[in-house]
Parts: sequence; C-alpha cells; structure tokens
Amino acid sequence: MSYWVYIMTNAYRYVLYIGVTNNLPRRYQEHRNGMLEGFTKKYNCHCLVYYEEYQRIEDAIAREKQLKNWSRAKKYVLIRRLNPKMEDLGAFFF
Repeated sequence: MSYWVYIMTNAYRYVLYIGVTNNLPRRYQEHRNGMLEGFTKKYNCHCLVYYEEYQRIEDAIAREKQLKNWSRAKKYVLIRRLNPKMEDLGAFFF
C-alpha cells in the first residue's frame, strides 16, 4: 500500500494545507468538492500543488510533521521544485 503526503492550496496560491492519505485521487476529489469539513473547506483549498509517495505510514506521518514545521518560504521552494507554476496537479492526474 502507498501513502501520500500532499499540499493543497487555494486559487490565489496563498493558503497551504498539508495532509496524509492512503488514496490521493479520492482525497483530492473530497477536497475539490468541499466534502471535508474543516480547514480546507473554510479556506477553499481545492488545488493539489505537491505530493510525495511513501510505502510506510510512519514515514508519511513523520514527513507531514516535518513539513508542517517549515516556514512558508521553505514550503514554497519545495513545491516549486516539482511544480514551478503551482498548477493544480490533480487536474492532470485525476
């Protein structure tokens, strides 16, 4: 089984949400359709701009915690390495 650490953002690419899931396509759709109550729904985080895949849930959770402790600037550098234009990756893959 695979696990993903992912970053969602809003249309203005300002708000960042970091999460973990074992089904990235499903979770993307849940965020996209406002099906999950909480932060991503409140701040309209519908765009998937970054993800990493892990084989062990413990590794994914550790990485999620690490990223959440990073500064906003450091998170943007990470995102832009994979996705320079901060496009919605979910629109291409799912």
